Amino acid sequence: MAFLKTDLWRSVLVRAPIEAVMRAGSLDSFEMIVLPDPGRNRILADPFGVRHDGRAFVFLEAMSYDERHGVIDMIALSPDGYAMARHTVLREAWHLSYPFVFEHEGQVFMLPEACRSGQLSLYRSRRFPETWEKVEAFRFPENAIDASPVFHEGRWWIFYTPAARKEGRQMTLCAAWADTLTGEWRPHPRNPIRVDRGGARPGGTPFLHDGHIVLPVQDCRRTYGAAVRFLHLHIDPDQVRIEEGPRVTAPPRLAPYTDGLHTISKLGDQTLIDVKRIAIGPGRFLLEAKRWLGARFTR
Repeated sequence: MAFLKTDLWRSVLVRAPIEAVMRAGSLDSFEMIVLPDPGRNRILADPFGVRHDGRAFVFLEAMSYDERHGVIDMIALSPDGYAMARHTVLREAWHLSYPFVFEHEGQVFMLPEACRSGQLSLYRSRRFPETWEKVEAFRFPENAIDASPVFHEGRWWIFYTPAARKEGRQMTLCAAWADTLTGEWRPHPRNPIRVDRGGARPGGTPFLHDGHIVLPVQDCRRTYGAAVRFLHLHIDPDQVRIEEGPRVTAPPRLAPYTDGLHTISKLGDQTLIDVKRIAIGPGRFLLEAKRWLGARFTR
């Protein structure tokens, strides 16, 4: 039963470029460093990284099942890839996840998932990596989940899952484009460009390969975030053609975290992933009951 299952996520640094992972179609042969244990009933998921001033930083969704309120944490990595400092850098009144972080024109931006706020918001680093502010000029045409931007052939693209229909959140892929990062953003006329539980919801950093965009997406057929599949997108503002690439799963050596993998992102010549363990037991049910009772008695 669903209320007896709890998804527990950890994040991992892979010592190989994302392009090499795609070519191999597997993570089995690559050296890895497991990032810190988030603690009991906690997750560290959706890792995205950026190199800034010669150092590597990882941004993640941090959440405790005690509160069910996601915030964005940052882990600074040492030169050899091991975790150093970790602290929260972005907190809002609503749940945050999927902190897609990237550099553009000498500035660092973050496009986190925040669908409970009712809109997609872009943040700019005011003092990296601790302080972030909203870019008020950014306007997106709809509330979006797991928005993933990339610049290709003179225009910006954002790939995303619409938040409007809950039943489609694991199986719908849409696209929008703009001449500049802040917009005007235009939905693709073929939206949704893909409907497939086996690979549609974005799951990491789009990158360029042989002149086209490669987009990691989630395979949610067996369970939410069971694996990542690479989609090869041949897209312009009028047309789109999609070819399926390899499907990548959590490697056996990361056991017991082999029940899922739903984010794969680029960190220079290395790669970040998250992996899932499904815990079976009454723990989540008890936490939900405790939170519900606490809410009732504090009204």
